[in-house]
Amino acid sequence: METLLKTTLYASLLLAASHNIARAEQIDAGAIEIQTTSLSQAVSKISPRHSQIALLAMDMSSNQVIFSQQAETLFIPASTQKLLTAVSAMAQLGPDFRYITELWTDAPIRKGHIAGSAYLRFSGDPTLTQPDLKAIFASLVKQGINRIDGHLYLLGDKQEQMQAPGWVWDDLGICFAAPVSSYIINQNCVYGQFNPSTANKPSQVSLRTGSYGVKVSSDAVFDPKASREFCQLDLVRLAQNNYHLRGCYPGGEAIGLAIAVSDPFKFAQDNLTSLLKGEMSLAGKVKLGTSLPKKAKLIASHSSAPLPELLDAMLLKSDNLIADSLFKQLGKSYFNAQGSFTNGAAAMQRILTELGVDLSNANIVDGSGLSRYNLLNAQQLAAVLALIHKDSRFSPLMTSLPQAGISGTLRYRMGYNKPPLKQQIFAKTGSMQGVSNLAGFIRLPEHSDTLFVVLENGMSPELKHQHKPSFNAEFLKQLISVLQVPSPTTAALSTAAHSVQD
Repeated sequence: METLLKTTLYASLLLAASHNIARAEQIDAGAIEIQTTSLSQAVSKISPRHSQIALLAMDMSSNQVIFSQQAETLFIPASTQKLLTAVSAMAQLGPDFRYITELWTDAPIRKGHIAGSAYLRFSGDPTLTQPDLKAIFASLVKQGINRIDGHLYLLGDKQEQMQAPGWVWDDLGICFAAPVSSYIINQNCVYGQFNPSTANKPSQVSLRTGSYGVKVSSDAVFDPKASREFCQLDLVRLAQNNYHLRGCYPGGEAIGLAIAVSDPFKFAQDNLTSLLKGEMSLAGKVKLGTSLPKKAKLIASHSSAPLPELLDAMLLKSDNLIADSLFKQLGKSYFNAQGSFTNGAAAMQRILTELGVDLSNANIVDGSGLSRYNLLNAQQLAAVLALIHKDSRFSPLMTSLPQAGISGTLRYRMGYNKPPLKQQIFAKTGSMQGVSNLAGFIRLPEHSDTLFVVLENGMSPELKHQHKPSFNAEFLKQLISVLQVPSPTTAALSTAAHSVQD
């Protein structure tokens, strides 16, 4: 009897709860309107006066738009473009994809000698380092091979497209815009230091070990008292990985330099020439190869980390070289042709369209977001984020997004390293001069995920000197405050569950 009474009571409470929930869902439609109104009022107060913004926020459990402003207007996406690269790469290349660097020979091996030439085929691996190459030749030594009687030919793509259209010219000598080549060693980047003058020496540049073949001359000076009205450094790129530093630096302390090589093949040639001196004997020279002989056989290789690990580094660190190397791989895989920015763009457009992302009027130029010619709107970025959230093929990418105050490019960002944003925001940043974007998710305890896109273009460079939280941080604070107000449906469910337990 007691069990029957409990069952009847439970059914009655559930029936009452269902009526309450139905009523609450009707109220929720009004609640969304209230949230939208509240956000509209907040946005009108905090919106920047001199730049353009686009906003979109969506509840992922109901797919209801909470807020939208200029969501169809095209903006420069900067590094939020990498979200498109990540999804496209997972769809086209698959999680098992790796870059493979291979050593081949068509010559017989006699008494520890390769009786002829060897061929080192590069694959555009953006993570390949000189120690990785050293390990390839060390594996030959373990096999008892210690001499190449001919030449070592380096094989890569011919007449490569190493920069995308729309890359800023004065970025090209800096490591974050290193050339995207099939020949990549140490991210095609060298590091050094510009040192102030002393009693015995003028100001000069010193390069770290590993800067093979790279030379930097300088007639630049330091201005310790910042007395010059116009004072800035200028790095001039010359042929054969030569550079000249000119101008002045307002200060008296040494500063670090991160210089992108301009000739990736020569950098690889100089690296291998130096490396082989310590690993094995080479009778000939390190030279440019044209093709792999038909009868060649594989004798050693190096594999990169699998694609998920590459994407993890790309998204967390906003690594441009990984992004654009994968972008060219998309073109290579999709069209079965040498990869380029041109066919990479076409491949990405088709892959994402096939996945249901409407890229009408968008302009895709590269995979990193470095190009000023890229154009996306908030709805298109939101569609890509929705794939990450709901499609099991892409959901692992969620853990690769920087987490506010915890990881990646959001670890130390102002406004994100303390409550209410700390730990609650998982998003891809997108910043360059005049651009500050953010696209990702708010993940609150006991609340469904909220997708958001905040795009801001046309920012004044003067804002950098004000040391204030960005507009996107202020908007997300307002959004979280609205989301934390309990909805009628949640309250009805909680009341029903509590009544049944009682």
